[in-house]
Order: sequence, then structure tokens, then C-alpha cells
Amino acid sequence: MTDLSPLAVPVAPDAPEACGFVPCEGGICAAAGVRAAGVSAGFRRNPERLDLALVAADEPCAVAATFTTNRFCAAPVTVSRAHAADGCARAVVLNSGNANAATGEPGLACAERACERVAAELGCDADDVLVCSTGVIGVPLPWEPYETGVPAAVAALAPSAAAAHDAACAVMTTDTRPKEVALAGEVPQVADGPVTVHVGGFVKGSGMIQPNMATMLAVLATDAPLTAEAAQAALTAAVGKSFNKVTVDSDTSTNDTCILLATGAAGGEKIDLAHLAYPVVAAAVRAACVDLARKIAADGEGASKLVTVTVTGAATDADADAVARSIANSPLVKTAIFGHDANWGRVAMAAGKCGVAFDQSHVDIDFLGVPVCRAGLTVPMDEEDMLRRFEASEIPITVSLGMGEASTRVWTCDLTHDYVTINGDYRT
Repeated sequence: MTDLSPLAVPVAPDAPEACGFVPCEGGICAAAGVRAAGVSAGFRRNPERLDLALVAADEPCAVAATFTTNRFCAAPVTVSRAHAADGCARAVVLNSGNANAATGEPGLACAERACERVAAELGCDADDVLVCSTGVIGVPLPWEPYETGVPAAVAALAPSAAAAHDAACAVMTTDTRPKEVALAGEVPQVADGPVTVHVGGFVKGSGMIQPNMATMLAVLATDAPLTAEAAQAALTAAVGKSFNKVTVDSDTSTNDTCILLATGAAGGEKIDLAHLAYPVVAAAVRAACVDLARKIAADGEGASKLVTVTVTGAATDADADAVARSIANSPLVKTAIFGHDANWGRVAMAAGKCGVAFDQSHVDIDFLGVPVCRAGLTVPMDEEDMLRRFEASEIPITVSLGMGEASTRVWTCDLTHDYVTINGDYRT
């Protein structure tokens, strides 16, 4: 097991306790019927870094997935989209160090061949294997690491927290910490008493993140007996309220993928969209995704602060989202956060430039729970008190537009000197 400790973030308003679920141990292997592994296969120049992850269900199971909206999508996205179309999967194989994007027909062939290699080792159909890649774009992906790495990963598969942790570490690129989640809770049954189910997963991503579908790479699993249709509905709804609300640098990756395996190993009644347990499981999937999404923002490249932008009082959901994203993506807002400066003028600027209609005389702005603008005018603040508040790891910014009832929340991070250094040095 690697010695990198998982990233921790403050408890979110969408905490799992709100849906009757509580944090537990195990990462993605908290879900019964799931095994994981992370090995060093040779995709990266550093032979000591884990760079191949494998997540496998004990049997073929329901699968749901969402993928990047980037038109320059990577080969593994094309392959996995096709393989997930029938709602059934057995395994997900992921590599870091090379995105297998902009690699043409050879890239597609390599992605398909990777699925075939995993299928041969597990004894399943290649169409039941999904593949993900992350790393440098435009460089041919070598086959040799799969040839030796896949058998090693299959041999290392285990249903343990340590194995789940290794898988999370194996997909890291510029991430500083692995990002994992595991939740447990009871779901109701029609005929019998409640059944305990789990939702676990991991995500990688700290740069090139404004997903508009999911995240960089996320794999989740639940042992709830969801149908494929219910799993897809739960994941799609969760992604819209979590990963699609994260922006680090406003760039949408070529490889964004989010996958949910539903093994059904917890037992109990099959959960379709009409089952009384569906809303409970869907809420747990959302809570897991929110937890992982916040960890992406907190671990944004070079970040020192997690920033939560909440917009209320918008006329429509689209207006709320546009204003929140404009604020979250503003370099001037992000650098002000880095400088511990409650510069609400920059927030007002970012809100006003995005094309959403509102009356500035109705706008209120808070930093860290402190009013700094009311009715579009400045509110005097205690500068020393504000500096002390900025020592917090999470910086909330709240903007009320006074135009309606719509609201949203977006997560981002501050913009530091290290962001430029990390991205300037990325290929060197």
C-alpha cells in the first residue's frame, strides 16, 4: 500500500448523514462484490509510481457512465462509451501518464486491446470491460505496460481498503493526494426489513477541470441492487449536482469519465426507478459524488484554499449557474482569495460580465459569512477579523441577486504561483 494519505475536506452541506448514510472504511471496496488493485506497469517514467488501476466486480453487473462533452474526446472515451451502452460491465482498467488522446486509430486499437487483455485474465467478454486513461495528450500510448501490468493487477485484486487506496493512487497525475469516499446506510424494502448498502469510489483530477459531464476520472461502486436504468439515472443526477459544479481552470478535458458499478451484492429487492429505496440510494450516490467533487477543487493544481461560490435569488437555474461559474473562473477573484483579500468588487465584476440580467441595487455579497456588500454598496468590515477568517481551509462566497428563487453552488480553488509552475513544468 502506498504511503500517501487520502485527502480530507470539511463536511459539505450535502453530507451523507443527510440521506441516512455515514462515512465508513474501504474506499471503492466498501461495496461488496468489488475488488481493486493499483500496480506499477511502466506507463510513467518513475518506476516506483503506481500507474495502472483495476476495479473488478465479482460478476458482470449493472453499469452507468457519463463522459466528456469535449469534441476532441480520447480513444478510451470512445471505447468505454460503446462498452457501457448495454448497461452491463465487469471491470474498469485505468492508466495514468498518458491520455491516449489525439492518437487516431492506433489509440483506439490500443484501448480495445487493453479491454481484451483484462477480459482474458478475468474470463469475461471484452465488451464488459471499460477503459480510462489520463496524462499527456497527443503521445502514442505504448502497449507493453498493459501486457505485463494487467496480469499483475489481476493477481493483486483484493476487496480491501488498502487495495482501493492503491487504485486511487495509481490514477494520480498532478494530484497531491488520492481522493476516496466510502459511505454506508440502510435502504428500505417492500417486503422485508431494511438492507445495509454501501457506496464507495475514487476520483483523480486537479487541473484541466470544468467537466460539464463528470470529472477527470471517477469510478464508483455500490452493492445496492440497482437496475442499469436506475444506476444511470442516479449517476446522471448526481453528476449534475457535483462534478459538473467544479471548476479549477475552466478547461474541459478530453478524457472526462465517471463510472458507477452496481454489484447488487448487498442483496434485497431489485431497485428500479419506482422502488421506494431508489431515492435513498440516489441521494447516497450524490453525497459520494459531492464529497469527491469538493476534493477535486480542494486539490486543484497549486491550490491552498477550497472556495465555495453560492448564488441565490436568481431568476432561473441557468442564471444562477452562469453567475456562479463566472465568479469561480475569474482569475481576479481566485488571486484575491490567495491574497486573503475580501475584494467583493471583483466578485461583482465577475457576476456582472456574464450576461445575466439583474439589478445591482438588489445584490448582496458575503465573504466567509460576513456581509461585505448590501444593496450593491460596500459594507465596512473589520480587516483584521477578515484576515483571521481567511486562515480557514474553505472560503465561502455567497451572492444574492434578489431576482427570484433559483440557486446553485459551485466549487473552485484559489489561483497561486504554484499553478503556473506546475503547468509550465508539466511535460519536462
